[in-house]
This record gives sequence, C-alpha cells and structure tokens, in this order.
Amino acid sequence: MHVTEHPAAGAPRAGRHQRHRRAGRRTYRRVAAAAALAAAGILAAACSSSPAPDAARSGGPAITISSFAYHPATLTVRPGAHVTVTNTDAVAHTLTSRSGAFDTGLVQPGQSVTIVAPTKDGTYPYYCTVHQYMSGTLVVSG
Repeated sequence: MHVTEHPAAGAPRAGRHQRHRRAGRRTYRRVAAAAALAAAGILAAACSSSPAPDAARSGGPAITISSFAYHPATLTVRPGAHVTVTNTDAVAHTLTSRSGAFDTGLVQPGQSVTIVAPTKDGTYPYYCTVHQYMSGTLVVSG
C-alpha cells in the first residue's frame, strides 16, 4: 500500500472519501447553525408581548394568542365590537365560539384577524379547534 505524504506536515494525506466526509460535516454544522439562528429569531418574535399593529392603532379590544393560551382569558366588550385577534405563537390557532357565533378560521403565526362580537348580550365561550385544551370567554355586555 502506498501512502502519499503531505509535504508540509509530514502526516499522511487524507483520502478523497475523508475529505468529502469532513466537507459534509462542515456543511452540516453551517446549516445547523443557520437553522438555530432562524429558530431563535422565530422564538423571539413569538415571545413578543407587543400588541398587533391594528390593535395598537385602533385602541380597540384585543386578544393575543401566546404560549398556547388566550390573553386575556376573559374579555368583556360591547355588542358588535370589533375584536382584533393576534397569534404570536409559532403555530396556527383558531378562536372559535362553541355556539357558532364567531370563528377566526386558522390564524397563522404572526397574523392578526378581526372578529365582530355578537350583538346580543351574553357569555360566549370559545376554544381553538386545533388545540382543544385552549379556551377563553368573550363576554358581551352593553
């Protein structure tokens, strides 16, 4: 067997397969580092507690979905009020009335939607159709 010497180091030269394996590891590490940075950015955005731009501008009632929960868990509004729902989680959620009075449909991460509160006074429990353990209450009083 013939071993080619590296002229500067005096150590045997790595074979073609070893060089490719090392290059693959470097590429994997770069991709993993980029993915970790992207995930950190998504988590930082998801953990943000600032209100949605529309809610902040309008000053109206708002519900934020964060950490798989509705904030506030109970919101009281006037009949027919426009309520901004903002999803700050990294996954999609819904805000769906158990009585069928309102439904946001899927609210994607970072997205805000507006629902119109029922015109009749009452208590309207709601939940997430994707994560059914998530629940809250909209109280309409006017």
